[in-house]
Amino acid sequence: MPQATVGVVLSELLARYGFPHGHPFGPERLHAFEKGLDQAGLRERVVPLPAATASRAELELFHDPSYVAFVMEASRRGTGFLDAGDTPVFPGVFEAAATVVGATLGALAAIMAGRVERAFVPVAGLHHAHRGAASGFCVFNDCCLAIQVLRQRWRVERIAYVDIDAHHGDGVFFAFEEDPAVIVADIHEDGRYLFPGTGFAEDTGRGAAAGTKLNLPLAPGSGDGEFQAAWAQVEAHLEAFPPEFVIFQCGADGLAGDPLTHLAYSPACHALATASLCRLAERHCSGRVLALGGGGYHPVNLAAAWGAVVAGLLQRG
Repeated sequence: MPQATVGVVLSELLARYGFPHGHPFGPERLHAFEKGLDQAGLRERVVPLPAATASRAELELFHDPSYVAFVMEASRRGTGFLDAGDTPVFPGVFEAAATVVGATLGALAAIMAGRVERAFVPVAGLHHAHRGAASGFCVFNDCCLAIQVLRQRWRVERIAYVDIDAHHGDGVFFAFEEDPAVIVADIHEDGRYLFPGTGFAEDTGRGAAAGTKLNLPLAPGSGDGEFQAAWAQVEAHLEAFPPEFVIFQCGADGLAGDPLTHLAYSPACHALATASLCRLAERHCSGRVLALGGGGYHPVNLAAAWGAVVAGLLQRG
C-alpha cells in the first residue's frame, strides 16, 4: 500500500525557540527528534518543509496588538520574563516565537495547497499562550493561529483540535470555548495535580458550543490502558462532530519518566492516536492532518513519541 505524502519541518531555525540556562524547553529538543528520525529511517520518507517567520499582521490574527508589541520590546531588552516566571525572555525571543508560528502556518499552507497530505511541526503546538499573555513556555499560540487562518483564508467551517499533551491546552480551549465550529478533544493529566489547573470533565463548552468540547483528565500514574479508554471517547466525540480538518497537538510529556509530569504512557499511545486520526481524516477531511509537537522534556521519550507520530502519518488506511 502506498504511503501518504507527509511534510515535516526540520529547519534549524526552529531550534531558536528554546530557552537557555537549562530550561526544560531547550533548543536540544529539535535535535533529539532529528536523531530519532534518522535512527528510524524516517527522514528520507518525508518531504522537508521550510520554517518562515510569521509577520506581525499574521500574529495579530489571534493575539492582541499590545501583547505583540510587549513581546517585541521584551525581546529587544533580552532579560526578564514574559509571564510569572515560566517563560523567560532572551534576545530574539520574538523572532524565535514568530518562526514557530510561521512554520505551523507554512505546513498548513502546504496541506491546503495539496503539496502534502499531512504535516508535522516538531517545535510547535504552543497551546498555553493566550490572546494577551504568555504562559507555560508558550509565547504565541500557533494552534489558535492555525485555526484562525483555516477559517479566514480557506473558509474551513468545522475544525477538530485534538490534544494529548500531559498539560491541558487551556489557551486553545478558552479561546474557542463558546465557538461551536471548533471541536475540542483533550486528554491530559488531571488539573488538580498539574499546570495549568484546568480542563475538567464538566468543561464541555458554553452557549451554542455546549457539548462540542471534550476534556478527559487522567489521574497521575495513568498508562496505556487508561489512555486507550479515553481515546475511545475521543473517537466517538469526533464522529459526532465530523470535522473538515484535524489539528493534532501530540505532546510527548505523557510518557513515563517525563520530568515535569506524572503519567506513564508508552509511545504506543501516540501511534494509536495518530492512526485513528488519519483514518478519521480520510473519511471526513480529505486526509488532512496537521500535527504539532507540543511538550515533552525527556529527549528519548520525545524522539520515540514524535517518531511514532511521523510513522503513523505516513501510513494510509
